[in-house]
Amino acid sequence: MDYVFSDYAVSKLKRRGIEEQLARKIIDSPEQRLTARPGREVFQSIVVTEAGKRFLVRIFVDVHVKPARVVTRYRTSKIAKYWEKP
Repeated sequence: MDYVFSDYAVSKLKRRGIEEQLARKIIDSPEQRLTARPGREVFQSIVVTEAGKRFLVRIFVDVHVKPARVVTRYRTSKIAKYWEKP
């Protein structure tokens, strides 16, 4: 999938300390891909920090445009709240 990062997403990347390389890895190979609403999907994966903390990184992508547009992303420790069980 071809995609670009919106200016807003880039600013959130810096503010939230999520490396662009990690975001690209999650978009290219997410553990889960969910529909947030028609045309917007959430790519998410669980990440373990060097200190051993587990976080869920969620990346919101508008997939209805070409190229797809990364609109925002964040990490949370509330994995159970957002993780969809099969």
